[in-house]
Amino acid sequence: MNINSFGVLYVVATPIGNLQDISFRAVNVLKTVDHIVAEDTRHSQFLLQHYSIGTPVMALHEHNERERTENLLKRIQTGKSIALISDAGTPLISDPGYFLVREARSMGIKVVPLPGPCAAIAALSVSGLATDRFLFEGFLPAKTTGRVQRLDALQKESRTVVFYEAPHRIVDLLEDMQTVFGAERQVVIARELTKVYETVRAGALSDILAWVKSDANQQRGELVVMVEGQKEATAESQQDFSKMLSVLLESLPLKQAVELTVKITGQKKNIIYDEALKIKGQ
Repeated sequence: MNINSFGVLYVVATPIGNLQDISFRAVNVLKTVDHIVAEDTRHSQFLLQHYSIGTPVMALHEHNERERTENLLKRIQTGKSIALISDAGTPLISDPGYFLVREARSMGIKVVPLPGPCAAIAALSVSGLATDRFLFEGFLPAKTTGRVQRLDALQKESRTVVFYEAPHRIVDLLEDMQTVFGAERQVVIARELTKVYETVRAGALSDILAWVKSDANQQRGELVVMVEGQKEATAESQQDFSKMLSVLLESLPLKQAVELTVKITGQKKNIIYDEALKIKGQ
C-alpha cells in the first residue's frame, strides 16, 4: 500500500479547564478531520459543542486501546484523518494513546502534534521551583508500599520532581513524602489550574500537609504536586547539621539521632549517617 495515500493522525492538546485555552489550529483540525478519538466521549462533548464541532467521535481509553487501534489504523490507511484528544491537556501524558501512536509510526503513518495545554508544564511554570531541569513522574502507585518505594528511589533526585495525584489520595501522598523527603522539603501544589477555584500554594511539606488536612476543598479537583530537588550539602549547612547531631547524640542512640536530623533538615540520610560516625569516632 502506498503510504503517500495514507491519512494523518493528529495528536491534539485540549484545554485543562478554561475552554478558551485552545488554539485556532486545533479547532480547525477537529472540524476538518474524518474522526475524533477521545478518552471519554461524554466529557469531550462539552468542548466540541462549545466550538460547534460536529465531527464523529469514538472512544479510546485504557480498556479498549489495543482492540481499537487496528481498526483506526486501517481507516487512516484508506486516506481518513483522525484527531486524538484526551479528557484534558496533551494526549499520552498520563493518558491513553501511546499504543496507537507507536503503531501508527511503525507503519509509516504521519503523526502530527498540535501543541497546547499540559497541566504539568503549566503548574511548573508558576511554581517558583527550578525549571531548567525537572523530572515528570505522573501518577505514583495507589498503594502505600509501592508509592513509598518509588519515593525512596527519588529521595536523592536533585531535579524538581512533578507528580499528578487523585484528590482522594493527596493526603496519603503528602504524608509519605514527608516521611521520605523530610518535613522541611519545599513542595508546591497546583489545584484546578485555569478553573474557577485555581489554587497554587508553596511551602514546607509539613505546612502544606497541615493545610490540605485542615481544608477539605484542597482535597478536590485536579492536582499537580511538585517537589524541590535534594540540595547538596554546603559547608555552612554541614556545620549546622553537625552541631545538631552532636547535641542529639549526647542523649539519643545513633540511629535515632540520624533519623531525627534527616527529618528536620531534609538532608540525605547517608550524609547525616557518615557525619554521625565521625562525631562518634571523635
